[in-house]
Amino acid sequence: MYASRRKVLARIAALGALPWGVSARAQTGNAAAPIRLALIEGLSGPFANAGEAVWRNLLWACERVHARGGVVLPGGARPLELVRYDSKGQNEEAIAALRSAIESGARIVLQGNSSANAAALIDAIEKHNERDPERQVLFLNYSAVDPVLTNERCSFWHFRFDAHAEMRMKALMSVLREDRAVQGVYLIGQDYSFGQAVLRLARQQLAAERPDVRILGEELHPMGRVKDFLPYVAKIKASGAQAVITGNWGNDLTLLVRAAREGGFDGKFYTFYGNALGTPAAIGEAGVGRVLAVADWLPNVPDPAAEAFYRSFRARFPKPADDYVHMRMQLMIEALAQSIERAATVQSRAVALQLERADVALAGQRGTMRAVDHQFQQPLVVGLMDRQGTPGVPFDVEGSGYGFRVIRRLSADDASLPTTCRMRRPQLA
Repeated sequence: MYASRRKVLARIAALGALPWGVSARAQTGNAAAPIRLALIEGLSGPFANAGEAVWRNLLWACERVHARGGVVLPGGARPLELVRYDSKGQNEEAIAALRSAIESGARIVLQGNSSANAAALIDAIEKHNERDPERQVLFLNYSAVDPVLTNERCSFWHFRFDAHAEMRMKALMSVLREDRAVQGVYLIGQDYSFGQAVLRLARQQLAAERPDVRILGEELHPMGRVKDFLPYVAKIKASGAQAVITGNWGNDLTLLVRAAREGGFDGKFYTFYGNALGTPAAIGEAGVGRVLAVADWLPNVPDPAAEAFYRSFRARFPKPADDYVHMRMQLMIEALAQSIERAATVQSRAVALQLERADVALAGQRGTMRAVDHQFQQPLVVGLMDRQGTPGVPFDVEGSGYGFRVIRRLSADDASLPTTCRMRRPQLA
C-alpha cells in the first residue's frame, strides 16, 4: 500500500534534491547505508497543504546535513533518507504507516500535524519497543502540541520540538493581558484533543490574566469537514465579542478567517497558526492590526542571521505559496544529527539519551531539550499582521503582501512551564 510510486519518487527527491544535483549518498563520499527517517503525515485530504509544508522544511534541513558531509559515525559519514508516508490525518492510517516504516528499516519517525495521531503513535511505539527491543523506534514531534503528550502521557521514546499549547497560550495572553479594548472573547476550535485543550487553556488563562474579560461563546466544530464558516461567524458577531481565540490550523483556519472577512466581523483574531497556509491572503486588508499569531520564530524577527536564513529558504523554494518556514523543524534535524554523532551509533536508546541533552542553535535561535519530559525549551514570539514594507515587516507571507511584525518576544525561560511528567524509563543496558 505504501510502496507507491509517489513514495519512491519522494525518497529519490530527499536524497537527490541538493543544490548541485547530486545524491546525498554521493555527497558524503561513501556508500554507507542511509539513516532512514519516516515522515508520517497527512499528505492528502483537507490538510495536505500543511503536510507538504512540513515535507519542504524537513527536506531542506536534511539537505543541509548532506551538504556538510552527512552524519559522522565511526564507520563513516551517513546520509539522511527522508521517506514520506501519507497518514491522511487518520489514526489507523498513521499506525499502518508506522508498521510499514519499521519493516522498511526506519527507526526514527517524524510526525506533528495532529495531536490525536501523535498520541496513537506514542502508544503504538511504546508497545512495539517493549515487544521488539532489537528494532526500537524514536518519535520526533514537530507540531503536535496537546500538553498531555509531555505531561501525563510523556514517553521516553517521544521528543517534542514545538512549544505545547499551554506555552503558546501563555505567549498570546502576555499580549491580550494588555489589550484593554478586548472585553469579550469568543472561543472556537476543532473538535479533537488539541482543539479541546486550547479552549480549556483559554478559559484557565483568561481567568488568571484577564478576569474582567467575558467569554461570550464557545464552539467546537468537526475537524476538516466544515466548508462554510459563515454560520459560525454570525454567532461570533451576534455575541458582541471583540476578539476570537482559536487554535485552528490549515484549511479550517483559512476558511474561518475568510468567512470572518465576508461576514463583516471586525474584531481581532488571537491565533496559534494565523501566519501562513493561506490565512493572510484569505483575510487580506481586514487583518491588518487585527490578526495575531504565536510561533517559535517568524521571518521578520529583527536579526541579520535570521534574515539570511529566511532568504536562503525562499531561494530553495521560490514559489510564493511554499515560503512557510519552520525554524523548530530545522533545529529538530540538527538536534538529531548532533545526538547520533554524540552517541556514535544509530541505536535508538543511545540516541535518545543524547537527545535528552540536545542543545542546538541556528540563525540566532537556540533551543535545548528538557530531559525530565522531553519538551524542547525555546524562545517564542507573537506577531501582528501588517502590510509588507511597513516598519518591522520586510517580508510578506506567501506572496500575499502581508507579513507579521514581532510585537512580543519571550525568552526560553519566560516561555517555559512546569511538567507533571512521570516518565517510565526503560532499562538501559
